Amino acid sequence: MSYHNPVLLQETVAGLNIKPDGVYVDVTFGGGGHSREILKHLGPEGKLYAFDQDPDAQANVVDDDRFVLIPENFRYVKRFLRFQGVREVDGVLGDFGVSSHQFDVAERGFSTRYDADLDMRMDTTAKKSAYTVINKYDEGELRQMFYEYGELRMAPKLAREIVAVRKETPIKTGEQLKAIAEPFMSQSKRNKLLAMIYQAIRIEVNEEIDVLKDFLMQMQEIVKVGGRISLISYHSLEDRLVKRYIRSGMFKGEPEKDMFGRFEVPFKKVGGLIVPGQEEIKLNSRARSAKLRIAERLV
Repeated sequence: MSYHNPVLLQETVAGLNIKPDGVYVDVTFGGGGHSREILKHLGPEGKLYAFDQDPDAQANVVDDDRFVLIPENFRYVKRFLRFQGVREVDGVLGDFGVSSHQFDVAERGFSTRYDADLDMRMDTTAKKSAYTVINKYDEGELRQMFYEYGELRMAPKLAREIVAVRKETPIKTGEQLKAIAEPFMSQSKRNKLLAMIYQAIRIEVNEEIDVLKDFLMQMQEIVKVGGRISLISYHSLEDRLVKRYIRSGMFKGEPEKDMFGRFEVPFKKVGGLIVPGQEEIKLNSRARSAKLRIAERLV
């Protein structure tokens, strides 16, 4: 079984406009599909640094002198590139979300298809897991998490029921969680709603929104003028942040304008939004919700 079938492979790598002697970063290494494609475009002087906090990704290390895998969370991209003596790069690729491998390994707890312990940690050494969130968060925290990250209207009822059930017995497995959610879901929307519940918990466990914000705010510091970012998001919360950052260099509000009504932003978008075609979705159903945005560093 393939570790991960890279989504929008050619489009994402082409978006970097690779220079053979350039320095590039793949912040979501996973199975290494995007990294291997980048290396094909690099000459002997080129360099590629990749990040992945998941220990399972170590099995996919590329045997190439031009390649370095950094086993860390990409929210620390600037810090760990500095440790490597790298201050500026020519391009950064990110393919956010959960890899196929993480979904397919039942015991990781990411998939609604399997009964597994509540885990969902991308970094398997992290202390906070789905078990911690479901059993330790108070009702208000659970409600906010399901509402904000799952966009679930049933958030208040679900949070209340989780708190009531865990008073009697700890909620340890996915099946227990599904049984709690069952009364609040119509059969026709069951799979979609379960996916949204799992998404909300996963985002909370891995602090995905904060991680993405931290990462994006470092891009103007490490990408050279003329360099590119090529970023794939899978849900509206992530895509909104990427889109706003490219448009204004901010996540809220608008940048300050000068007396002529002009404002400077760190990046300009390159082309429009890119989504997978029907052929790719047919071959890889997980590509369905992918959105690729490309931008070039201006100032």
